[in-house]
Amino acid sequence: MAETLPKGTAPIFLILLTMVSFSTFATAGGFSKILSPAKLGLKREKLSHLHFYFHDIVSGRNPTAVRVAEAAMTNTSSTGFGAVFMMDDPLTARPEPSSKLVGRAQGLYASASQTEVGFLMVLNFAFTEGKYNGSSLSVLGRNTIFSAVRELPIVGGGGLFRFARGYAHARTHTFDIGTGDAVVEYNVSVFHY
Repeated sequence: MAETLPKGTAPIFLILLTMVSFSTFATAGGFSKILSPAKLGLKREKLSHLHFYFHDIVSGRNPTAVRVAEAAMTNTSSTGFGAVFMMDDPLTARPEPSSKLVGRAQGLYASASQTEVGFLMVLNFAFTEGKYNGSSLSVLGRNTIFSAVRELPIVGGGGLFRFARGYAHARTHTFDIGTGDAVVEYNVSVFHY
């Protein structure tokens, strides 16, 4: 025969059980839980390649990148060490500025090397065209702009690029030493769902 709790103790027992359960959940990192990728709508991972041109215009009346900060020594540094630029650069399908706009490169780059022209790049490729319209890729990496090819990590993304990871190869297409304006070819390989 099953034993029963004395009258009036069932609610107290339930309250204690709830408190112990909550305490165990809270001390075991209750701020997180394991999710099912299927419940998030994540299917099979894909590998995509994107190819576009980045137009960094620092001269003229309508620059797409502007200096927002600099160290006191920037004017005497041959690498511009300490200079920080904010950008909203167009991304186009071809190297000509008039070619089809496919997105924007928005973020900042900072001269982070005292020995060579090397930028810390922190930016999003925000796409505005085709099936990737409204999606973005996040880049965080080192860009030694006078190297023939630079590899920058893709560290995340949004929209169709949620959970993205990969890399971008940057190759200077044109650079005007007088103005500082540049067109950079990007080949991006990215895993995403």
